[in-house]
Amino acid sequence: MSIINNINKLFDHRIRLGIMSILMVNDYADFNMLKELLGATDGNLASHTKALEKAEYIKIEKQFIGRKPNTRYATTALGKTAFKKHIEALEKLIKNKT
Repeated sequence: MSIINNINKLFDHRIRLGIMSILMVNDYADFNMLKELLGATDGNLASHTKALEKAEYIKIEKQFIGRKPNTRYATTALGKTAFKKHIEALEKLIKNKT
């Protein structure tokens, strides 16, 4: 099997790659944390989190803190596996090119 086969197109965009990177090292992150860390607009972040949720790579939990809505995100087991395979494939690709 080719290294390229494990490169996941869903992680091509820097925002989705960033979302997954943040969630891999944190149990969860809320919308504002992701927005601030990634420098994304509300709409841009929302569309990228929806794409990852649709692929079942992240789960979304909505709650209220006081009277304010709060949306937080966490990786799923499927998402963790897919992201690890993607990173490993990139590392192999880089090693083979140097």
